[in-house]
Amino acid sequence: MAYVKWNAAIEFVKGALQKPKKKEGHKHGSYLIGTHREAATTNPNCNRAYVKGIDAYDRSTPVTADELAIRARFTAVGRAVAVRAKNMSTYQTDYAAFKAQKDQPGGRKTFKSYLWQVCGEAYDESQG
Repeated sequence: MAYVKWNAAIEFVKGALQKPKKKEGHKHGSYLIGTHREAATTNPNCNRAYVKGIDAYDRSTPVTADELAIRARFTAVGRAVAVRAKNMSTYQTDYAAFKAQKDQPGGRKTFKSYLWQVCGEAYDESQG
C-alpha cells in the first residue's frame, strides 16, 4: 500500500484509475485503485493507492500460530462490535461512557473505535 500525495490542483481521487480488461476478469490482470477516507479519524493520511499487478502474490512463509490468533481475535472483536453497536439495550450507556472519555487524554475519538477498545478488552479477559 502506498501513500498518495497530490498537488494543489487535485484534492482527492476515489475509484479505479486502471481496471483490468473484461475478458480477464477481476482476479486476472492489473488494476490501480485510489481511495480517499472520509470517516472521522486522527490520522492525517487519508489518501491511498492500491496496485495489483499481473503476478499473483505468493506467500513465502507459512502462517504462524500468532498470526492465526490475531486473525481470530480480529474476527471475534469485529463481530462483537457489530452486535454491540446495534444493541439498543446497551447503546445509551455505551454512548454516555464514550462521551465521558472522548476528551480525556488517551480517549477514543470515535464511537466505533471506543467499541473496538471495549470489545477488545472483553475478548482479552475472556481468553485469560
